[in-house]
Amino acid sequence: MVTDEDSGRMDIRFGLLDYYGGLHCGECLDVLIDGEWVPTRIEMRDGWFLVGIQTDQLAGLIVRI
Repeated sequence: MVTDEDSGRMDIRFGLLDYYGGLHCGECLDVLIDGEWVPTRIEMRDGWFLVGIQTDQLAGLIVRI
């Protein structure tokens, strides 16, 4: 997962020039934590966060949709 500085949204990078196109509130995805895929959804309050995932840093997380 990466931050798209132009839109302010979180995005998923598949390759060097291949991006999902920006995540929107309520979109569901899985995040890899300790070798296991954990289902979650992305939301925005004071900043982007993943429901049920305790982290302040979303950029760099391995996710799948």
